[in-house]
Amino acid sequence: MILSAQHVSYRYRSKAHTSFALRDVSVAIERGSLAGLLGPNGCGKTTLLRLLAGILHPDAGAVTLDGRSLTALARRAVARRIAIVPQETHPAFDYTAMEMVLMGRHPHLGPFELESPKDVDVAYAAMASTGIDHLAERAYMTLSGGEKQRVIIASALAQEPEVLLLDEPTASLDLGYQVEIAALLARLTRERSVTMVMATHDLNLAASICDTLVLMRDGQILAQGTTADVLDGDAVQRLYGVDADVRFHEAAGHLVVVPVGPAPTLRQAQGRQVEGRFP
Repeated sequence: MILSAQHVSYRYRSKAHTSFALRDVSVAIERGSLAGLLGPNGCGKTTLLRLLAGILHPDAGAVTLDGRSLTALARRAVARRIAIVPQETHPAFDYTAMEMVLMGRHPHLGPFELESPKDVDVAYAAMASTGIDHLAERAYMTLSGGEKQRVIIASALAQEPEVLLLDEPTASLDLGYQVEIAALLARLTRERSVTMVMATHDLNLAASICDTLVLMRDGQILAQGTTADVLDGDAVQRLYGVDADVRFHEAAGHLVVVPVGPAPTLRQAQGRQVEGRFP
């Protein structure tokens, strides 16, 4: 076990009200695995990622890295071991792709220390591993959506983390880029032995590359386990209120989720039972 949350609760506070985002959540991420967080909007996926990254601190429970509480570790020490890829990145200045990737080296630098040739080499290696080394001098904001996402993943890899946390890594990307990012993440897990946790709405992405899944709704965990054990039609209905056909696809080599339509409400189901009894 490398990263875990034990009985974690967290609530957001504002002047108007206080609301729970997570209640008594426990997850355990195995070293070298690729875990997927699935659930509808507002279920707590992003909050859980931020807690696992040490960006937020739980109101109750604990998040541990190799058995040590994140709150007992210096922020810089955590950043050297855990990197996060946010859903969106909007730089304040017109940085080049290389400059964006070099930001991943900051946890390894001292105060006012500049990047060394070694840091540049690490950044180039991260760009090469994500297939964007040829874009090093391009302005980040001129890149396509898929290229930008690769730059941000490369920046996270430049931290040389043991754990990579990703929030909706394929959101707003077209199908071609979605397939590319999925293949990239699977390859990085194999080649770099990086443990990954990915929050996503893309059930087929999760089915294609995730070893394990955590199903979340209303700030709580409904189920967790291997993808083959957890992902089925009943799980999709409980998460999203949608009937779906979930089956193994021979050509794809993994489970495939095909939405069929909205799940019937309880009233509709009762109505069908009555119609069946009194035709």
